[in-house]
Amino acid sequence: MTLRRWIAVGAVAVATAAALNVAPAAAGHRHDPATQSLRDLAQRHGLYVGTAVDMAALANAAEPRYRELAGSEFSTVTAENVMKWESLEPTRGTYNWGPADELVDFARKNNQRVRGHVLVWHNQLPAWLTSGVADGSISKAELRQILRDHITAVVTHFKGKIWQWDVVNEAVSDPWDTPSTLHYKGFWAQNLGPGYLADAFRWARAADPKALLFYNDYNIEAFGSGNPADDKTQFVYDMVRDLQAKGVPIDGVGAQGHLGTQYGNFDTLQVLAALRKFAGLGLATAFTEVDVRSQITDGVEAGDSAEINPRLQASAANFSVLLKACLAERHCLSFTLWGFTDKHSWVPGAFSDPPEGLATVYDENYQPKRSYQELKADLIFAGPPYVLPRIPQRPRR
Repeated sequence: MTLRRWIAVGAVAVATAAALNVAPAAAGHRHDPATQSLRDLAQRHGLYVGTAVDMAALANAAEPRYRELAGSEFSTVTAENVMKWESLEPTRGTYNWGPADELVDFARKNNQRVRGHVLVWHNQLPAWLTSGVADGSISKAELRQILRDHITAVVTHFKGKIWQWDVVNEAVSDPWDTPSTLHYKGFWAQNLGPGYLADAFRWARAADPKALLFYNDYNIEAFGSGNPADDKTQFVYDMVRDLQAKGVPIDGVGAQGHLGTQYGNFDTLQVLAALRKFAGLGLATAFTEVDVRSQITDGVEAGDSAEINPRLQASAANFSVLLKACLAERHCLSFTLWGFTDKHSWVPGAFSDPPEGLATVYDENYQPKRSYQELKADLIFAGPPYVLPRIPQRPRR
């Protein structure tokens, strides 16, 4: 190596060390950020990196690696299912807190924060509730009281243990629904009207003054036409702005981040523009359910690298787009993966025609994929002046 080249390499090493806020490695000590966990690398930015947790996998003694990674790689956890209504209150008035309490205890032992998911959603409701409304044995007035009682009971039970609550989830339709004009959708809107959103946030705030209260939805990672009739992100933006104008205590908006490599998706600057616009309302943001699925063709099943490699590369790029945008917006507080291993991903069970998978950052054998390495690289090489520590959000009264 020539002296000039050696000097150049040395200058790059010093610059890189400065960007990482670490000193160059001393003699006998090797500092390799690539060996650190996602949670440790994100800590420098004040960012919390999380995962949804499958409680059956967490409790499976035959899979210690799942529990090990869930505790070591992430600084927040989200209940994949055990905080949803059908799990918490399968029989009216009788709550099953056990699995959710186990997750909260796991988080406490691993010094993690908890995202509560979810208080109000039109899916995974208990049969006693939906059938009671359908047969008329539960009136509209009673339904509203049931919703209030459920929110109050759940938030009170976990008071002081939940950092962020997904208060309302997926309240807005998609352009491909009928009618195609965007509207409030689902069980709650149909039976109580859109006013239930404001009620839900107010009831949640009354039960826990210190938890951050989020609206959560998919397909709101970037703006499209800007027309609220067909641009879901614009519709949600207008919705939360209207809630704020009414004094509703909403603290943040969560973009789920369920992407697919078969779609065009977004670039980093498009996503950043959306995060900044929500931040302009005084709201925190978060990516709450990130995964990037791919179609599983016969070639993928057969192990054809010509079909597998482009999917892995596209997946890594999409994960990276969302994380880079989050890092660049200081009000983006957390980045949560919806599961971290293909072995326990929800995707194959939800997308079968055509089949889809390969959606997470670890394969079925718990080996990190290209997407995991790209997330690490983004966290390692981001820094001032364009990436600065997070700005904490204070709960609104």
